[in-house]
Amino acid sequence: MAQRNLFLGLGGFAAAAGSYYAFGMQPAAKPQGPRMIICGAPGCGKGTQCELLKEKYGVHHISTGDVLRANVKEGTDLGKKAKGFMDRGELVPDDLIIGIMASEMKKPEVAEKGWLLDGVPRTKAQCVELDKACGKPDVVLWLDVPDKVLEERVCGRRLDPVTGDIYHVTFKPCKDAEVAKRLITRSDDTAAKLKTRLKMYHENTATVAAHYDGLVAKVDGLQKPPQVFDAICSALDKNKKAAAA
Repeated sequence: MAQRNLFLGLGGFAAAAGSYYAFGMQPAAKPQGPRMIICGAPGCGKGTQCELLKEKYGVHHISTGDVLRANVKEGTDLGKKAKGFMDRGELVPDDLIIGIMASEMKKPEVAEKGWLLDGVPRTKAQCVELDKACGKPDVVLWLDVPDKVLEERVCGRRLDPVTGDIYHVTFKPCKDAEVAKRLITRSDDTAAKLKTRLKMYHENTATVAAHYDGLVAKVDGLQKPPQVFDAICSALDKNKKAAAA
């Protein structure tokens, strides 16, 4: 019920997001834990790595994609405004995304545990607003996977609408027959929409990487998940030591 109320409450962002964007996000207390951004194209493995990072560091995970999809499912004002962009594989406008970030960054657990941003920022405006509210991240983790590999990964994904768990027809098949019956393909996990999403991703990645020059750690996403995770942890430790020096 608490999760449902959170998502329903976010429906107000569609109306309030404009004010967030106009006046900027309010500065938040500097968290004691790590401050991380993880980015990469659809299908690069962010979801797997986010679960591992949450388990190891206890950070507050902020996935704008999850919040948006939940609002679309609930039929909130935010979901209705975002749905058209998501169905076309386009980026949701800055004002809505900044509204989500502003609300999430006010949560007590962010100051206590640190944060892991997944799927945001994707534009210069989002980077600027995030910096105003929270300062620069400790590291920007960039999972690099060639486009030709991504289509197989993305188009084979299946979602359990009950638990939110992600499976894959080849790499992570569902072994429970009852669960397998209810699996669905997300509306944006098609070859046509992936092409649009990749085009938008490549256009914005250079902007975000330039904004966080010196903080970006490019990780080979073709490695096995444990190897990717080791490289991510090493990059975070390296950047934090450099910042403290």
